[in-house]
Amino acid sequence: MNYEQMNNNKLQLIGEVVKEPVYTHEVFGEGFYETALSVPRLSQQRDIIPITVSDRLLMRHSVKVGDKLNVVGQFRSYNKVDGAKSRLLLTAFVRDILEEDENANSNSIEITGFICKPPVYRTTPFKREICDVLIAVNRAYNKSDYIPCIMWGRNARFVQNMQVGDKLTVTGRVQSRTYVKNLSPDEAEERVAYEVSVSKIITDDARHNYNIEIASSVIEQ
Repeated sequence: MNYEQMNNNKLQLIGEVVKEPVYTHEVFGEGFYETALSVPRLSQQRDIIPITVSDRLLMRHSVKVGDKLNVVGQFRSYNKVDGAKSRLLLTAFVRDILEEDENANSNSIEITGFICKPPVYRTTPFKREICDVLIAVNRAYNKSDYIPCIMWGRNARFVQNMQVGDKLTVTGRVQSRTYVKNLSPDEAEERVAYEVSVSKIITDDARHNYNIEIASSVIEQ
């Protein structure tokens, strides 16, 4: 993986392990396990973020329920095929486990990529402006991660006018939220979605350069 691919997707999470690691797959002889971190918000709520950890890291660090971890890596996506259907799943791919740092941001992400679907702008019944954007982030071996992002307020108004293929850098935090998926008129299922709640947008185009910080109390609602 080259320097650009290492730096276009940077994530740090600090939280508590809430489930035992479960083996999922192997790549070139290296085994990988999935667990989850409970990461606090300023609002006292918590995001439950799935993380993927290699067996090599597990040999050097304790990763069991109740442990507090400070992890760095990338936010990645993959398709899970279930019968005739395919679902986009997201996970924090852990590159390293660091020592505890009380001054570090417990939930921060910065990604650089390209808009790959037309932005979806809407307003809530309480007149809050929201825009959903799917960003494709290049990875090694000609792969890409598809990261759902949500913008608020002035960021939402700005990004709604961007086009598929436009390049941008966003920073924010990873959040989890539950929603109800209607499978049929008589059947519904509760699911969990993961997305980047964006606090800052930077574009390469000087005509569209936009760099806005949104107070944490706003983006965490």
